[in-house]
Amino acid sequence: PRRGAEKLRVPLPRLIQSIEDAGLNVLWVADPMHGNTVVTETGVKTRPFERIRDEVMAFFEVHEQMGTHPGGVHLEMTGQDVTECTGGTAEVTIGDLELRYLTQCDPRLNASQALELAFLMSDALGKMRGRGAVGGNR
Repeated sequence: PRRGAEKLRVPLPRLIQSIEDAGLNVLWVADPMHGNTVVTETGVKTRPFERIRDEVMAFFEVHEQMGTHPGGVHLEMTGQDVTECTGGTAEVTIGDLELRYLTQCDPRLNASQALELAFLMSDALGKMRGRGAVGGNR
């Protein structure tokens, strides 16, 4: 389901527990892109980087608490210097969207935003591994 970070922390543990109770073996993958699409006052679709980041981190935190493995993250991104998603250290603003909004479909993270998120995910997973929370059998 398309949830967003604020709606992930309560239902995901219940879903994980239901899957565990049923003895099913699943691959847990987050899609932080689609639940975080917003439309500006001028009708342009965008995604705030901070919401995407927060949903990924919530996904990792819940899996650590549940003792399960966060198996993957789906991102829509490009190596191009686009201005389709706001925020991040690139500091793309709503006013910047018109500068290089090139997508034919949904807004994508630009190269800077994608790398920033990759490093944040790597750091979070490294800390989880250090606490023994990643790499188990669940």
